[in-house]
Amino acid sequence: MIVFLHVLIATMSLAHVTFAFFRPSRKQLFISYSFVGLTVASGVVLVATEPAHMIQACTSGLVYLAVMTVAIMATNLKLARIKSTN
Repeated sequence: MIVFLHVLIATMSLAHVTFAFFRPSRKQLFISYSFVGLTVASGVVLVATEPAHMIQACTSGLVYLAVMTVAIMATNLKLARIKSTN
């Protein structure tokens, strides 16, 4: 059950950060940060309950975090550009 929830949260976070990029706002960024936090938290629980899969989980987690960091930074930059032109 936790694996399904973890994958669902991660997928929703990827979809949301894509939406946030096209309609950036502080609220959208906060929601993106929350999704990342929830994904990391559920990933930690998964690694704690099944440590045999830790290397694979950590590698996938680092790739996810890298993608989300770049996407959130791009969204933040776009929001800053929009606010500076107004």
